[in-house]
Amino acid sequence: MVFRLATRALRLLPPEKAHNATLALAGLAAPFLPSTATDDPRLAVSVLGLHFPNPVGLAAGFDKNAQVPHAMAKFGFGFVECGTVTPRPQIGNPQPRLFRLTQDRAVINRMGFNNGGIAEATANLNRRTRTGILGINIGANKDSADRIADYATGFAALAPFADYVTVNVSSPNTPGLRGLQNKDELARLLETLTDAKGGGGIPILLKIAPDLDEAALDDIAHVVLASGIEGLIVSNTTIARPALVSVEAKEQGGLSGAPLLAPSTDILRQMRRRVGSRIVLVGVGGIASGADAYAKIRAGASLVQLYTALVYEGPGLVSRIKRELAHLLARDGFATVGEAVGADVPG
Repeated sequence: MVFRLATRALRLLPPEKAHNATLALAGLAAPFLPSTATDDPRLAVSVLGLHFPNPVGLAAGFDKNAQVPHAMAKFGFGFVECGTVTPRPQIGNPQPRLFRLTQDRAVINRMGFNNGGIAEATANLNRRTRTGILGINIGANKDSADRIADYATGFAALAPFADYVTVNVSSPNTPGLRGLQNKDELARLLETLTDAKGGGGIPILLKIAPDLDEAALDDIAHVVLASGIEGLIVSNTTIARPALVSVEAKEQGGLSGAPLLAPSTDILRQMRRRVGSRIVLVGVGGIASGADAYAKIRAGASLVQLYTALVYEGPGLVSRIKRELAHLLARDGFATVGEAVGADVPG
């Protein structure tokens, strides 16, 4: 009840002020939040050399500077991903740059990788109590002369604090960034990072856009499988505009939330057909219920992430999704999440 009331109160503030207030409140509340209760054993997932107590993670974008990963884990997430972190501090795009599409249960953002850079993130991570699985999402500065070098710098500085690192080449809010999804550039980027980590080492995941045609998906699958990285996160926000009714739909930026569920799940399914079980897939986009998470899992995801739905539902949503997901697994005769992964993708 307290969290529901807080969520309603925060939505009275402008979106970016509400987001900053949420981070501050999470930090203040962290010492008083109870430890997460034990999850249903059916929800446990072992992938990437890690044991996840449940497959429901917090997506990057919420905690850009790694301020409150411990607090967010206490809300029941199986893992938390912080970032995107760029090498140097970056103020991002001019405000306003974050918009609620309440009628569509969606958000549009054009934040532009606003963050305090490696220095702020590492300072926060040095103070962190290392509990729970933590991913760190890395990116390049907008004005960088060598974006691949930026990713190498971010990886070297932040990998020691993380359980996995996500390479974000798919934000629509940094001009030219999505060009790194092109075959040759992507191959060069991933070779640089896999060389940096050496044999074994921390898992690397690549986060891709939902706005890709079949040829681009073919190229990405080929490069990723050849590179030896461990996973794909499918997907980032979209520049497409499906049928929307909120007046804010005219705003530029990446769209997330309910309208992204179907297209992002379709891209996930297509990537599962291309890569099979050879790498780990993480499903993101539009998740607001256990049924949504289950659809991603059946389409090939071993793990899922959410963020936008928290704007409308609050942190109590995490526990509800886990309860609903456990019920759906039992209904369909699956003893574990792993048994359901890719159930809707033949072969």
